[in-house]
Amino acid sequence: MIPWLGKAPVFPPDDQALDEPNGLLAAGGSLSPDWLLAAYRRGIFPWFSEGEPILWWTPDPRLVLVPDQIHISRSLRRTLRRGRFEVRVDTAFAAVLRACAAPRAPGLGTWITPAMQAAYLRMHELGHAHSVECWREGRLVGGLYGMALGRVFFGESMFALETDASKVALAHLARLLAERTYAIIDCQMTTAHLQFMGAREMPRAQFVTTLGRWVPDGPPAQKWAADAARHFTWP
Repeated sequence: MIPWLGKAPVFPPDDQALDEPNGLLAAGGSLSPDWLLAAYRRGIFPWFSEGEPILWWTPDPRLVLVPDQIHISRSLRRTLRRGRFEVRVDTAFAAVLRACAAPRAPGLGTWITPAMQAAYLRMHELGHAHSVECWREGRLVGGLYGMALGRVFFGESMFALETDASKVALAHLARLLAERTYAIIDCQMTTAHLQFMGAREMPRAQFVTTLGRWVPDGPPAQKWAADAARHFTWP
């Protein structure tokens, strides 16, 4: 059994999360900014399907990527050098959110419910949530979004309508965060794709300690400049 949360954004200790399913900590609460900020500061995130209560997770281990340690393959580096995509930041957050929420195959649902979309759009308006977008010929063809607190970026989701578009967005995000001395990108769940790009598993206890150091240290919440990643070159 997991606890049902009350009216205040107070979560149980991380070590009370279930082993199966991995990291399920609590249910209930709200998706308001105060709840989301309280959760992310502790490495907790919401993840649930339409018709379910809000479920809060803190998996162990956690997949993280150090921004300046991202692995860029030869083929991806060629794509970056050619400048196939125009990369923008925070110019189409709602569109990226909708694209990430679209079912990946016919008949499949999405965990990015309308309530989740509204919540993260509000966080974007407050300067906490950001998007990195890949455009080609005026069309949004890939991107990602997530939350930035202190010097930690919490990745949420990405999408690609063209080959390598989401990888290009992640490469630009990592460069941007490295320039700004961010400590880690939280990738949440382990995937082979992210591991290939340099992400590594970290025990939850170490991850929470890392957040305690880096989340309080950083710039104030604000939208990022649209051309923040435009000057990057790829040797």
